Amino acid sequence: MTAGTTPGTGPSGDDNDVVALAQQLIRINTSNPGGQERPAAELIADILTDIGVHCQWFEPEPGRASIVGRVAGADPTLPALLLHAHLDVVPAVESDWTRDPFGGELHDGYIWGRGAVDMKGPVAMTLAALQRLSRDGCSPRRDVVVAFFADEEAGGTLGAGHVTRVSPHLFADCAEAIGEVGGFSHTLSAAHRAYFVSTAEKGVWWARLHATGTAGHGSMINADNAITTLTRALVRLADHGLQAPVPTGATRALIERLREILSDPQAGDDVLLARLGHFDRMTRAGRHNTVNLTQIDGGYKTNVVPSAASATIDARFLPGHATSFRRELTDLIGSAITVETLYDGPAVEAVADAPLLDAIAAALQSADPTATVLPYMSTAFTDAKWLHRLGIQCYGFTPLLLPDDLDFTALFHGADERVPVDALRFGVDVLTRLLTTY
Repeated sequence: MTAGTTPGTGPSGDDNDVVALAQQLIRINTSNPGGQERPAAELIADILTDIGVHCQWFEPEPGRASIVGRVAGADPTLPALLLHAHLDVVPAVESDWTRDPFGGELHDGYIWGRGAVDMKGPVAMTLAALQRLSRDGCSPRRDVVVAFFADEEAGGTLGAGHVTRVSPHLFADCAEAIGEVGGFSHTLSAAHRAYFVSTAEKGVWWARLHATGTAGHGSMINADNAITTLTRALVRLADHGLQAPVPTGATRALIERLREILSDPQAGDDVLLARLGHFDRMTRAGRHNTVNLTQIDGGYKTNVVPSAASATIDARFLPGHATSFRRELTDLIGSAITVETLYDGPAVEAVADAPLLDAIAAALQSADPTATVLPYMSTAFTDAKWLHRLGIQCYGFTPLLLPDDLDFTALFHGADERVPVDALRFGVDVLTRLLTTY
């Protein structure tokens, strides 16, 4: 690549690459659990090799592969920028889908399939942007480290957790990272289209609750019924509800920016957030600690009282609330229940006034003059939890210009997951501009 050359960001002859790449990746079933990431990693490694990027491989278990590479930048004195993504997807129940979840079909201007949004479409965007730079004889302004991790959907222990533990030196000069759960758009007015950028994400505590009792015949009186003990604890959790919103830096910045854009200094927070349409669901959850009951298991026959029952919970907490929220939930669950931690990930916050956000805004405006960046608190967990431990400032940004009538947040882990083709092409343009200017 030739240092210092800036490519155009308009449509070019490689526009269809992002479409073909997304389709190829979706057709590789990397369901977690149930699949392996290695075939997807091999496809990506071949693409990177073709543009001169050598990959290092990590495979703590057979087939559970992650790869890391580096693209040389024009200015070696600048800190490197990390672009990271994950290769696994959540499973799909085919009967719930309108189209084949692993078909990668093109229909009505969308690419359909598991991972179209989360996150094989964004992986394809990243690769297509790097391919465009290579074709145009360009270099990114600074070194770019690219990491494609396994196992994110199960917590990342076999992916980002493993790679950052055994080879932290690969990221030693990375000051900032760009990953998932950000970059999607929502029109606020004719003059302002918001693009959400995650500057923080909630912590997560997954736990299994175990209740024990005395087995017996279903026709008898049983005062020591494990299912009864468990369900009483679950009802207490379910009835807990949402407490008052907790102010965080990311949420305050979001509301202040909305108030400024909408020129409504007197509007209440709830009124402002309601202007975000479907994304209101996501931003409201980012104001509270939450807990959801997700699985329950117990018993094996209608007329038998079992001696054990279990359930899982998904608790999400805001920065600074890890200890207090877990204690609160544990008190609600009660001493009759044994609590087993399945996964524990910290809340993550990045610098909210970083120059990277200004560069993101400028890159967006080169493709959409109405673009404005909205920082927000992500409710999802990502591999940022592992990277943050290395001192890297982590942001969520995979740029997509979306139709406003698309309920985008419902597509994450949902049936009929799909992404507009034009949105992926837009993302390639924006990422290309960002890499050459920041």
